[in-house]
Amino acid sequence: MSKTTDARRSRNAEPEHRWPPLIATVFALGLYAALPSIIPAFERYAVVGICLLLLIVLVVYNPHRLTRQSRWSRRIEIGLAFLILIANQVALVETVVRLLNKHGNGSELLLASLQVWVTNVIAFAIVYWVLDRGGAVSRVSVPRSELPLADFRFPQDEDHDAIDEVAKGSSQKSDWMPNYIDYFYFSLSNSMAFSPTDTMPLSHRAKLLMSLESFGGFVLLALVIARAVSLIG
Repeated sequence: MSKTTDARRSRNAEPEHRWPPLIATVFALGLYAALPSIIPAFERYAVVGICLLLLIVLVVYNPHRLTRQSRWSRRIEIGLAFLILIANQVALVETVVRLLNKHGNGSELLLASLQVWVTNVIAFAIVYWVLDRGGAVSRVSVPRSELPLADFRFPQDEDHDAIDEVAKGSSQKSDWMPNYIDYFYFSLSNSMAFSPTDTMPLSHRAKLLMSLESFGGFVLLALVIARAVSLIG
């Protein structure tokens, strides 16, 4: 019997489905590939191609539910997440420069800004999802006492003393664990509110990543509003 199966005897949490993070990753790569950019198409398509190759390897390893993890698969999923994030940060900087210098068609710049912003939300969600508590497989297979320190605190982590219908879904009573949808939601709210909402960062790396996401979203939104006002004028 595998180590993962042995460890899961003490856990009630179900392994996460592959499809939500898979669909989000493919969608983000599609947005990045279609982005109006001064970066040569070959370089952008090369990034997308590498990401798709890494993604295929991970899907073959865990096709339906995320039940297996090895050292090499862990490195691939972290590398894939940060490759998408870094590529989009380059695109974000380029878009900001073009907005500041008013290079290109106004409507094209506004569309590019939206593409970069949406990709940023997805990319940061993937990074949070990959890093927190050792990743998706670790979160449901490793005994809680042996899990790495949490990067984020979710509402369910402190709902055990609420009224019954709320407490039943808490981490303590139901062995609840966050999945990609939870990380996507707080990545989206962090990009829109420029601050944590219901989920709080605990580690330094989580705080730095959320700060970077908030700052990038704020700068992009401010410049898009300024650009839109100038077009109206």
